[in-house]
Amino acid sequence: MWTADEISQLCYQRFSELPKRGKPEPGREWTLLAAVVKCSVSRNQEKVEKEVVSLGTGTKCIGHSAMSSKGDVLNDSHAEVIARRGCIRYLTEQLRMAVCGQGSTVFCQGEERGKWKVQSGVSFLFFTSHTPCGDASIIPMMTDSQSQPCPPIRSEEIIPNGTDEKAERVNLKRSAETQTDGINKRLRLEEQEKSEDELKCGGNLVVNLTDNPAQTPTESPRPEGENALTNMVLKQRDNALTQQALQDIHRTGAKCVPGGPEDPLQPGLRYHSTGLLRVKPGRGEPTLSLSCSDKLARWAVLGFQGALLSHYLQGAVYFSAIVVGRCPYSHQAMQRALITRCSEVTALPAGFTVQPPELLQSSLEFAHSQAQTEHNHQPGQGRVSPCGAAISWCAVLDQPLDVTANGYKHGVTKKALGTSKARSLICKVELFHSFLSLLAVTDKSHLPESLRGKELQTYWDYKQVAQSYQQASLQLRSQAFPLWLRSDRGLLQFH
Repeated sequence: MWTADEISQLCYQRFSELPKRGKPEPGREWTLLAAVVKCSVSRNQEKVEKEVVSLGTGTKCIGHSAMSSKGDVLNDSHAEVIARRGCIRYLTEQLRMAVCGQGSTVFCQGEERGKWKVQSGVSFLFFTSHTPCGDASIIPMMTDSQSQPCPPIRSEEIIPNGTDEKAERVNLKRSAETQTDGINKRLRLEEQEKSEDELKCGGNLVVNLTDNPAQTPTESPRPEGENALTNMVLKQRDNALTQQALQDIHRTGAKCVPGGPEDPLQPGLRYHSTGLLRVKPGRGEPTLSLSCSDKLARWAVLGFQGALLSHYLQGAVYFSAIVVGRCPYSHQAMQRALITRCSEVTALPAGFTVQPPELLQSSLEFAHSQAQTEHNHQPGQGRVSPCGAAISWCAVLDQPLDVTANGYKHGVTKKALGTSKARSLICKVELFHSFLSLLAVTDKSHLPESLRGKELQTYWDYKQVAQSYQQASLQLRSQAFPLWLRSDRGLLQFH
């Protein structure tokens, strides 16, 4: 029906069609891209229409102290989160069209009063240009040049003064890097020796491993001792390559959640623990934003529609597949991080289930990835760094494009901070207002049961009365993610 390369190409093409504003500077800035793709199967099942309905870029998060009780700041601007929030904006508009009888391309009337369901033949899949940060990115390091999806904060940034224990951990890390460098140097030396031998043999390295050296036409017979030495060198090189492949793992900058197990921070493979909840690094202070691996795993149980839209939906909306662009990737790590951790969750309310997505990787790399940016970097361009802006685009009629930086609209003045002019269109309060607009156009006789006869005012109020969603969330927390960080109630009491 579709291939991973078709999906990635579709997303890259949609990104290329966007205006320049908010995009990384080629050769100097890099970013991550994520998107939600709607797939619609024709009635005769002969054709699949694929459409990008939401797209996001970004790599940043704000610290805990920068969070707002007004709901007007984007806490997490990683591409995956931006794409999902843009998709909620898109789904809200589609529900509004359905409720008003304007013909939604996504929803049709459900069996329950006031409820809607996804049309037959319509599904959603998720694309990300890089392995999600957190647990899914803790994978064997096969080369020392591959980038990481959530760059770690440097040791000098997280250890301003440094206790003896922390200093020892940094030394262990440096020791591991030194060991890896030593292996790389030995490998480079052996490759150099190999190249010299190739030149001597007209470009072909001839190694005689037979019992009859005279059968080698391009080179005179070697003494038996020299053959043994050659074999020993080749074995050492193979062992070194294997050792290098297993010497270290890709490290994520996402830190273990407080109150739970911590990373051992030992050299090589024992630097990280796997399967743990993690929070994303902020600019010098901790964040409350769970890693993208954790959020994707959560969406595979609760759906990606969120609590508010659950009022209107007969069942949760899940991603049928997750496609990752060309980058450091491990199917085993993706399976562990996104599926296995929640696979045993039970006792979910009607409309919710554990819905593991299909996991696929594309062979196409994002043109603005960190690896491609470093490859295209030119002298004089300055240090290669992540792009500070985040882009949200979604398939809505009004203002589909939204560019932000530091949680606010890109380019906003300090004077405008705290006003509606500074808000991103996908921040909490804006999505809440979109939901209230949906509620306003819904005839009272067609209101969902969960919203009937209740005096509700705040964002918190409307989330809490989504009973089925809250029950599913409780089961997920109690059975799989007991350490999941929850936002302070005081940050959710806005109107």
